[in-house]
Amino acid sequence: MGVDREAARQWIEGGKTSLGIEFGSTRIKAVLIGGDMAPIAQGSFEWENHLENGIWTYPVTEILEGLRKCYGALREDVEKTYGIRLKTVGSMGVSAMMHGYMAFDGEGELLVPFRTWRNTITQEASEKLTELFQYNIPQRWSIAHLYQAMLKHEEHLPRLRFLTTLAGYIHWKLTGEKVLGIGDASGMFPIDTEKKCYNEKMTAQFEELVKAEGYEWRLQDVLPKVLLAGEEAGRLTPEGAALLDETGTLEAGIPLCPPEGDAGTGMAATNSVAVRTGNVSAGTSVFAMVVLEKELSRVYPEIDMVTTPSGNLVGMVHCNNCTSDLNAWVEIFDEFSALTGKKLDKGELFGLLYNHALTGDADCGGLLSYGYLSGEPVTGFEEGRPMFVRTPDSRFTLANFMRANLYSALATLKVGLDLMFQKEQVKLDCLMGHGGFFKTPGVGQRIMAAAASGPVAVMETAGEGGAWGIALLAAYMQRKETGETLESFLQDKVFAGAKSVRMEPKQEDIAGFEKFMERYRAGLAAERAAVESLALWEED
Repeated sequence: MGVDREAARQWIEGGKTSLGIEFGSTRIKAVLIGGDMAPIAQGSFEWENHLENGIWTYPVTEILEGLRKCYGALREDVEKTYGIRLKTVGSMGVSAMMHGYMAFDGEGELLVPFRTWRNTITQEASEKLTELFQYNIPQRWSIAHLYQAMLKHEEHLPRLRFLTTLAGYIHWKLTGEKVLGIGDASGMFPIDTEKKCYNEKMTAQFEELVKAEGYEWRLQDVLPKVLLAGEEAGRLTPEGAALLDETGTLEAGIPLCPPEGDAGTGMAATNSVAVRTGNVSAGTSVFAMVVLEKELSRVYPEIDMVTTPSGNLVGMVHCNNCTSDLNAWVEIFDEFSALTGKKLDKGELFGLLYNHALTGDADCGGLLSYGYLSGEPVTGFEEGRPMFVRTPDSRFTLANFMRANLYSALATLKVGLDLMFQKEQVKLDCLMGHGGFFKTPGVGQRIMAAAASGPVAVMETAGEGGAWGIALLAAYMQRKETGETLESFLQDKVFAGAKSVRMEPKQEDIAGFEKFMERYRAGLAAERAAVESLALWEED
C-alpha cells in the first residue's frame, strides 16, 4: 500500500513525525515515519571503512559529512515528494554499529582514530577481562579496547575523559548529552539487567586496574550514562541542528530518544524484543539476537550477553564476516555479464545466482568457502583471508559454488547458535530475518532456517532496517501511553497488521549444512595457514 501523500504532508507540517538515522557499515540511512509508523521519506549516504595502520576505522570528517549528506538526501526527498520544507520533526534518534572505541579528552577532541567493531586487536584484554569478570568480554567491546590500550600503555590514556560508541558520539554532537541506550551500552560494558545499569561489581574490579596504572580518571566517569527506551535523552541544540542541516532550515529543540546500537534497532524493526523472540541481521556482518528467559549455565566466548533497548537479557552471536565475500563473487559474475554485451540488472543477477544455488547438492558437493575478509573471534581468528577450496572429487558446479558461499556466510554464526539451541536448550518461537542476505525472496531464509534448525520468518518491512527501528524507538518515547511497555507498543501499534512469510527448515538442508560444517571446522586449519602464509599486500 502506497503512502497517503496528503496525510504525510499534514504529519510533516504538524511535526507529527519521527526521524531515525542509522550508521551502518556501508551505508548511513535516514527514515522519516508518520503517524502510522510507516516510512514517508528516506535518505542515504554510501561509505566504507578504511584499514589504516592495521586499524579498521572511519575518519571523523567522513562521519560528520555522511551525517549531513544523509540528512540532506532525506530533506530533498521530502521537498521533492511533498513540496514542503522539513523544519522540524516530533522526535528523533540516532543509532550505529555497536562496540568499538571512541575516546575523547576534556576538550572533546578525539584522542586516537575511531576503532570499529571490526578490529580484532584486543585478544589479550578480552581473555583477561573474561577471566576477571567471569563474563564473556568479546574483542570488539569498548571495555576490551580500553583495557588493551592500558596493557600497551598507550600515551593518550592519561588525557581520557569520555569513552563512547559511534551512536553515542553522534548523539553527543547533536544534543550535548553524554548518554547511551542500554542496548548499546551493553556492548561497551556488562549490564546489571535487574538494576538497569553497568554492573557495579565489575565496575569496581575494573577501577582497581585503573588505579594500579595511576590514571586520574574513573571508569564510571568516562562511560556514558545509561538510559532505557522511552526516556528522553536530550534535545537538538542549535549547534546540532546546524551540524545536521547545512541549509539552516531545521529547528532546534527536537527531543531525542536514547542512542542505540544496530542490534537494538534490529530487534525493534523486527518486533523481537519480547522473551522467546529473536532476530538475525545478515549483511556485511551477521548477528543473531535471542531474548532469553534466564541466564545461560556458563560463560561462552562465542555468545555475547547484551540487552534489548528496555534492558532485558539477550544472547547474541556476532560474526564479523557475512556477505562481503559473497558479494565480491557476484561482482565477478556482473563483470562477466558486461563482457557478453548483455549486462544484467544487479538485482536480477543476485536473484538468478541465489535461486540457482538451491538446485545444488544439500552439502554443496564437497566445496568449501571461507569469507573471512577480517578476523573472526568466534572461531579464533585475529585476521582473515577469503578462501575457496575444493578437492579433485568435489562436484564443482555453479549451483554448488553459490550454495557453498551462502552456507559460508552463516557458518560461523551457526557455531554460536548450536551452543544456545543444542547445548543450552534455549527456546525460541521463531527467528525474524532482516538485512541484505534476505533480499532475494526465499533463498537466504531457507539457508538460515537450515543453519538454525528452526523456523525463520521475514516481514514485508524487513528491508526498512535499523533506521526504521530507531525511528520507532523515537516514536515510542514521544507517543507511549502511561505504563505502556516497548513490547506492547510494537505489538499493538506497529506490527498488529504486519505480514510475514514463515519458512520451516527442510530436513535435507539441515543434514546437508551439518555435513558442510564438518568440513568447515576441519578446514579451519587451512584458513589459519592462509592467514599465516599470505601477508596483507598494501599498495604504495
